[in-house]
Amino acid sequence: MRAAAFAEPGPPDVLRLHDLPEPQAGPGQVRVRVKTAGVQPFDAALRGGWVPPYAAVTLPQAPGNEFAGVVDQGTDTVPAGTEVLGFSVFNAYAEFIVVPEDQVTPKPDSVPWEVAGGFTAGWQTARLALSALGVGPGDTVLINAAAGATGTAGVQLARLMGATVIGTASEANQDYVSSLGAIPVVYGPGLTDRARALAPDGFTASIDGAGGDGLETSLELVPDRKRIITLVAHDRIEELGLASVQGRRSAAALGELIALYAAGRVQWHVRRVYPLAEAAEAHREIESRHGRGKIVLAVS
Repeated sequence: MRAAAFAEPGPPDVLRLHDLPEPQAGPGQVRVRVKTAGVQPFDAALRGGWVPPYAAVTLPQAPGNEFAGVVDQGTDTVPAGTEVLGFSVFNAYAEFIVVPEDQVTPKPDSVPWEVAGGFTAGWQTARLALSALGVGPGDTVLINAAAGATGTAGVQLARLMGATVIGTASEANQDYVSSLGAIPVVYGPGLTDRARALAPDGFTASIDGAGGDGLETSLELVPDRKRIITLVAHDRIEELGLASVQGRRSAAALGELIALYAAGRVQWHVRRVYPLAEAAEAHREIESRHGRGKIVLAVS
């Protein structure tokens, strides 16, 4: 099968097309013929040499931990022919992926493939972060990088939970953040004062997807550090006494989230779709940390 993989860690150019053996599903597993796969900073960090402590890299390694496609080796619960979206740790940048059957959920017919393939990570991360922070009615939440994938999901889920949301973004993305239901604020010098002016009663929680000045603003404006989560500055969580994302992704939660999209209760912006052969270009774009919404690979 074709896969976009790296034979050694390095810059985006190490990500190339490889011919790899087709995986085969075992008991309790499904094999999915992948149509689309999401691209995220996690994948770029892996390609650059970082390895998560709960997984092992086997070179050549295909990144990618979110995907959508059609089951071609199924189970009684998820039979062949089922259109699904799902999650893994690696290996989604490939024509086939094998995962446990409890890591996929049916794709609603109305959901486009490019949306389904890049849906899992941002929405499940945002859901777990908001749950860890205990966000609900009466909260005022600061979301840094609100125009990004996790920010886009986080703004909308926090609003559905009854919170007021103020989201940081570039000047070009102010209208977009507003369309998600947040009060937008431009990041950059003076962010703390601008954000404080928009929430005279103060902030009660924050999700930081930017690091740097955005995290410093969260630290200054949110009194309880156990109600701040950073998705970027992992090395500072313990030092600063911040909260961390708790729990695990689940097919049940993913099914509930994609149902929100299918019902028109949330929106999801796909910024660009690259062919599998241009995975390196997709990584260059994701590492620029600019733009709104999601980058997706078209696999088959």
